[in-house]
Amino acid sequence: MPGDAGVAEVRPGGRLGDVGAAIQELAGSRGYGVARELGGHGVGRKLHEEPHVSRFGRRGHGMRLREGMTFTIEPMINEGTPEIGFLEDGWTVVTADGELSAQYEHTVAVTADGYEILTPWHHYLDEPEQNLA
Repeated sequence: MPGDAGVAEVRPGGRLGDVGAAIQELAGSRGYGVARELGGHGVGRKLHEEPHVSRFGRRGHGMRLREGMTFTIEPMINEGTPEIGFLEDGWTVVTADGELSAQYEHTVAVTADGYEILTPWHHYLDEPEQNLA
């Protein structure tokens, strides 16, 4: 998954540009577009804080990651164009070309030796539904 590629770039001394680049590289290599208008965010005293965590980027650029930082990685991968639009409710995001899209989110913490996923929902995908509560 493109988000997993982004998570794999998280480590002290890494850069946010590496996270976005990994997402963009994996999705692009499979012919998918990466929505650019939105992205992840820092998590601290408020839910949505700096820094902005882009879904695309340049390796070796962007904020340097430090142990203790916590942020979300939120890839939105589109079958067609990377362009998006919003419905009249101002909240619902759709692809500009009407093609399918997938978006999900992980919250990660930078640890001394890499990262910890704080939202490990993917571990429960094979669990019976009653165990998800």
